[in-house]
Amino acid sequence: MNLQTALNVQISNWSILYTKLHRYHWYVKGPLFFTLHEKFEELYNEAALTVDEIAERLLAIGGRPVATMKEYLETATLSETGNEEKASEMVAALVSDYKAIKEQLVELASLAEAQNDVNTNDLAIGLIEKIDTHIWMLNAYLGE
Repeated sequence: MNLQTALNVQISNWSILYTKLHRYHWYVKGPLFFTLHEKFEELYNEAALTVDEIAERLLAIGGRPVATMKEYLETATLSETGNEEKASEMVAALVSDYKAIKEQLVELASLAEAQNDVNTNDLAIGLIEKIDTHIWMLNAYLGE
């Protein structure tokens, strides 16, 4: 996979994650509704900013960001589900998605480093750090 393709995979995955987080925000129920409702909003706002940041980086290196739902679904490695109804299922799905995104960010960082693209490498490493924190916190919620 080349660097521009790897960046488009990230744009697509974060866009799908954004949509999932919105759904979770709207449909979460239970005793921790207020906590999770707010957390999901925080995470979807972060996902939106991340999509923009990655797309702008891709444009800066001469690439063309994917920019339609059709392209996101064709390019993403995350799947669009819709089966999660319980809060714990939503959080577990997020952990899984964040882990998948992290694996691909590690690949992106490696590609960027191999091409001496310090800025893209830095972007990927910064996102990995955020994701590690999210995975830790979400697993703590799940008691794992």
